[in-house]
Amino acid sequence: MKIAIAQLNLHVGNFESNQDKIIQYIKSAINLGNDLVVFPELAICGYPPRDFLEFNDFIEKCISSIQSIAKETKGIAVILGGPSKNETGKGKPLFNSAYVLSNGKIQEVISKTLLPTYDIFDEYRYFEQSRGFKVVEIGGKSIGVAICEDLWNIGNNPLYNQTPAIELKELGAEIIINISASPFSYNQDTERKKVLKENAQKTGLPIVYCNHVGAQTELIFDGGSFFMNSNGTVIKQSSFFNEELLVSDLTNGEFSKGEVQSGSKVQLIHDALVMGIKDYFKKLGFKKAIVGLSGGIDSAVTFALAGRALGYDNIYGVLMPSEYSSNHSIDDAKQLSENLGAPYEIVSIEEVYSTYNEKLKPLFKDLPFGLAEENLQARTRGVLLMAISNKFGHIVLNTSNKSEAAVGYGTLYGDMCGGLSVLGDVYKTEVFELARYINRESEIIPENSIVKPPSAELRPDQKDSDSLPDYDVLDKVLFEYIENRKGPKELVQMGLDESLVNRVLRMVNSSEYKRYQTPPILRISHKAFGMGRRMPIVAKYLL
Repeated sequence: MKIAIAQLNLHVGNFESNQDKIIQYIKSAINLGNDLVVFPELAICGYPPRDFLEFNDFIEKCISSIQSIAKETKGIAVILGGPSKNETGKGKPLFNSAYVLSNGKIQEVISKTLLPTYDIFDEYRYFEQSRGFKVVEIGGKSIGVAICEDLWNIGNNPLYNQTPAIELKELGAEIIINISASPFSYNQDTERKKVLKENAQKTGLPIVYCNHVGAQTELIFDGGSFFMNSNGTVIKQSSFFNEELLVSDLTNGEFSKGEVQSGSKVQLIHDALVMGIKDYFKKLGFKKAIVGLSGGIDSAVTFALAGRALGYDNIYGVLMPSEYSSNHSIDDAKQLSENLGAPYEIVSIEEVYSTYNEKLKPLFKDLPFGLAEENLQARTRGVLLMAISNKFGHIVLNTSNKSEAAVGYGTLYGDMCGGLSVLGDVYKTEVFELARYINRESEIIPENSIVKPPSAELRPDQKDSDSLPDYDVLDKVLFEYIENRKGPKELVQMGLDESLVNRVLRMVNSSEYKRYQTPPILRISHKAFGMGRRMPIVAKYLL
């Protein structure tokens, strides 16, 4: 039996484009002599459709597109993800389903049993749980179809009380097809292989795993679809961050060999962010980005990534020096732009900032220079960036990193403004790693931007370390608290200073109101700020 995995970059709600692309890949699979071609979870509408699923018109367009695609399935079987209507009259109005198409029509609809409601997932908001299991006959083989989470009920303390892989095995399945929408994090490929390996070894069945690729707002899908033999060995795998039709022959219950993917953490993060920027612009119909260049490492890395995603003639750097800006910061920002071959402009904020101060003098009177004046500089820069954006229709990229976002080290409506946050899920220590990775072949980011002490340059001789712990220490506390959800007692037991822990956690929790007002943050970790981390703004915990 010859099986193809269609790993596609789809677009939420773009039915015409999605349908055309799916049909194109079906035709390619037919030309290569495949018996079956598999597409990802909810492929017809794109993932995640979220509250679009509450509109009947949206569901009708999904079903109409699937019916049109079914007409193209003469000579091949297709498994395709899409919503289906719950006709039982009980429970939620929809199922998350896999459509089995062949001979020009819909042959079977198999629905998802396990509906995740953790982190970025909220499927029980929309879908009813399937209560039964089905095996279908394709190419003389008994095929068990599972949808993403259906195969994630593993370990000694499983999350659900059913294990679909075992149920399908008992129904006589000879192979399991898993259509999926599994978002990227830098360790997700390893985790997926571990999870599916346990399923393969428990059932003794080979597994076909089909994932999305591409970015949908903040969610990035890395692809990495694969064929796994019954012993849990990944035998052939699609590339990361690219569309691909991956083909393998199933002979005597085993798949034919091919290439298996791997990548370092920093390489995967780099490639994910480039795809995240590229797809955000392409799918929204924008071409050009604006970045405020400070001469520091965050704006430099953001600018370089944007250039790789959009092309260096489609990024525009704006240097906005003040009386507190050092000459080397201006020089570093100019050198970066010249290294990239990207246009830039220098727009001093001194005159505008001075005017603001004059207007506020009757209110501020003789109060000393402080945080208000510092933030006023950041907001002046934000106003200028948004004005340029508004005038020319370009998107401002936010440059704040995860460490800053975590502790509130940023100015609302100032350096926190923008249409997309590129580094908001990247800790400061990881930003340094990204800079070195970008410079691995030649110096793109000026060395001085990497080695000089980080500074907001909003007052004389200011450094980040005046207000924050060293980033090596800070990021360790933040990672354990945010990603690993360890409380203050656990952190102290790890050997971290109690006063430091209490201070950092207080900063994180008191800054929640700021994070509610940030642009979408490209997700590259397993616990990012945004839709996957839901915290109250008005709360007393750890404050």
